[in-house]
Amino acid sequence: MQAFVDIYGDWNNDTIKSAIKAALEYEKIDVDCSVEVTIEDEQGIREINKQYRNIDRVTDVLSFPMFEDKSEICVDSSNTAFLGSMVICRQRAEQQAKEYGHSVTREAAFLAVHSTLHLLGYDHEISPEKEREMFEKQDEILNAMGITR
Repeated sequence: MQAFVDIYGDWNNDTIKSAIKAALEYEKIDVDCSVEVTIEDEQGIREINKQYRNIDRVTDVLSFPMFEDKSEICVDSSNTAFLGSMVICRQRAEQQAKEYGHSVTREAAFLAVHSTLHLLGYDHEISPEKEREMFEKQDEILNAMGITR
């Protein structure tokens, strides 16, 4: 499996790419995948959040999956599955790293893993059980990458 990651913006790009690939490997995705990542500032992510989710506030990451869950993943004519897009707010991520007392690298990896799991159909907002499942997966992926709090 290859992960093709197009990043629009320049902020922890290698970390983000590695985190996406680690999440796909952890989930045993066996087809080549493509993910689009946009790095935004607070105003940009607020506008996107308002436009697509009708929520007029800044957030750390937004995910726009192409499939309901990973069982629906299908490949295009180039044998690559476009999983969807994520938008990461650089400023919010930097603030959160400071608040949580860990590195910006760890926060970038966390947001990329979190969003990749959303692209694969995980949703922590459904129930406490689904939240626990998703957060356990995030921790396992980050630990496997050697990125801890």
